[in-house]
Amino acid sequence: MLVLKPWQGGDTYDTGVGEQRVVMLQDGTRMSLNTSTRVRAVLGVSLRTVEVEVGEALFEVAKDAGRPFVVRAAGSEVTATGTAFVVRYTPAFAGSRNAVDVTLVEGRVLVRGAADGIPPPDLVPTMEMLPGQRVRIAGRPRAQAGTVLKPQVDRPRVDQVLAWKRGEAIFDDASLAEAVGEMNRYSTTPIRLADAAVLGGLRISGVFKTGDNASFARAVATLHGLTVRERSDRLELAPR
Repeated sequence: MLVLKPWQGGDTYDTGVGEQRVVMLQDGTRMSLNTSTRVRAVLGVSLRTVEVEVGEALFEVAKDAGRPFVVRAAGSEVTATGTAFVVRYTPAFAGSRNAVDVTLVEGRVLVRGAADGIPPPDLVPTMEMLPGQRVRIAGRPRAQAGTVLKPQVDRPRVDQVLAWKRGEAIFDDASLAEAVGEMNRYSTTPIRLADAAVLGGLRISGVFKTGDNASFARAVATLHGLTVRERSDRLELAPR
């Protein structure tokens, strides 16, 4: 874990694949950046703002009632004065919609989803989160442009959400497709499923070391009777 100083412009920080870094802002706020994350921070006189351009970060916000701390991702906003929360932004790819996940660790935050077109952003409902809650704000398909989608709310295990800070990924009856996607965030040697339609629905539970895709693939192969094929640029899980 490293303490970083701003790059040129004084406000941009990022991490590469498998990297984690800690950024201490001038106001005392601590930002823990997970793998493949990029954020921009601006500390103004009346407002502190951070834009999560991609990735995931834990914000431990320094108390300052006169300067709210606002984290933005894909048009959604999280507003706090002094608290701890995680924001994860997954951009859209391969036909999937983007998603912003906000998990409140402690304190109080207000969350407002993004709006595209009508109604305007200032009419989008704001919700107050309780500690332990997670809110997911998914992007809207093109056919639903101009609508406001209702956020999804659940209560995950906070230690599971923050497992990446310990270099771990925890799965509790997750689909293999979901688990592989999560493990691939931390490695430059991705895992691919030779038959995603068949293998993607297999279930997996356990604690795995992030960045060690080879051990994960071998464990899955042993559990489900699969084989691991080592390619030059990837690992493949395939039926025997």
